Amino acid sequence: MALFVLRAIFVMVSVGIAVLMFNSAPMREAAQWLPSTVLAGMILLPLAVISIDVSLRRKELTVITSIYFGLLIGVFLTYVAILALTPLLAAVPQTPLLGWLPSVLGMILCYICTSMLLQTRDDFRFIIPYVEFARDVKGLRPNVLDSSTIIDGRIADLAESGLFQSRFVVPSFVVDELQEGAESTDKFRRIRGRRGLDVLSRLRSGKSIELEVVPPHTDDDLEATTESRVVGMAADLAGRLVTADPNVMKIAGVRSVQAININDLALALRPVFVPGDLLDVRLVKPGEEPGQGVGYLEDGTMVVVEQARDQIGRTIHVSVTSTLQTTAGRLVFARPEMSRG
Repeated sequence: MALFVLRAIFVMVSVGIAVLMFNSAPMREAAQWLPSTVLAGMILLPLAVISIDVSLRRKELTVITSIYFGLLIGVFLTYVAILALTPLLAAVPQTPLLGWLPSVLGMILCYICTSMLLQTRDDFRFIIPYVEFARDVKGLRPNVLDSSTIIDGRIADLAESGLFQSRFVVPSFVVDELQEGAESTDKFRRIRGRRGLDVLSRLRSGKSIELEVVPPHTDDDLEATTESRVVGMAADLAGRLVTADPNVMKIAGVRSVQAININDLALALRPVFVPGDLLDVRLVKPGEEPGQGVGYLEDGTMVVVEQARDQIGRTIHVSVTSTLQTTAGRLVFARPEMSRG
């Protein structure tokens, strides 16, 4: 509704300007076809601008801000330059072309300033007393991904589930690291690198997932470790770091950066079992105690079944008797209810 009112006012202002032009002295002396042409042009002009505005559905705030400040600085520099050149121009013989100097100078300065800000819009900072316009990622607090999370792959499933509402940010040097790994002669690094690139492609193709690759600041310490640089970028963007590396969690803790361990998240999402719950589990090996059989659920939870060693290799129906939380994960103890092959 607000946009509709704005566009209506825009058209009305354009028509008002056309009326003012009709009442001007030069227009009274103009040819008879000129007023109607001006009226048609002043109606079509705002309609064309509105059409272009509607067609550009996705607008980047950084681009708009760069153009705005570029033109503003360009006009200001033009004004200062004309003030500085006025004494010199007074001593120069006046020519018809000299009167167009402010327009030409303003055009050049506005282009240079706008072009410079557009090319450095991810790095520039405008500082005003008590206010700082710094590089940021639009929307809610972004989730910064490191290479361990991307290679792990579970972040793609979590992202597609809609668990994360804000967008994902991947530092450009992390993408470079994955690319180098994918091209490595070492088989293990090559597999990990290619898996990471496949996960990135999956995130990029997700319709409900916003993924942005962000370059580091120009003052980024290139000699620092990748882990430290990722934590630094998360702090710079006021974002939340998502990692699967315990060392990165420690670095984030030291630097007071909010971080999520994907392993802790997966552990928290595992189903909670209470005594009496029934489930099916395939026993794959004997337990440490006599008569025990051990199996695993789909999420990796270990299930220890009493008096079931003779059922190893089969899927049986068990009843949960107790659970135990350990540093390695949740451990479920059960007893057989009925077995089925």
